Amino acid sequence: MKTPMQELLEWARKFKPTPSMIEAKIVLMLEKEKEVIVDAWNSAYGGDSFHDGEQYYNETFNTKEK
Repeated sequence: MKTPMQELLEWARKFKPTPSMIEAKIVLMLEKEKEVIVDAWNSAYGGDSFHDGEQYYNETFNTKEK
């Protein structure tokens, strides 16, 4: 399994993207990254109702723009 950054680098080398293509790809990769983190948390800790992967992600990573 490749990390999101490895996938992004491979994609950029293959397609020689424009800035708008890069931005769109990064948005998709961020969504994938979140899914991987949430799934890993839930697999490791069972995702109980008090501390699930979604809560962990939101508390750990500052995803709200200021």
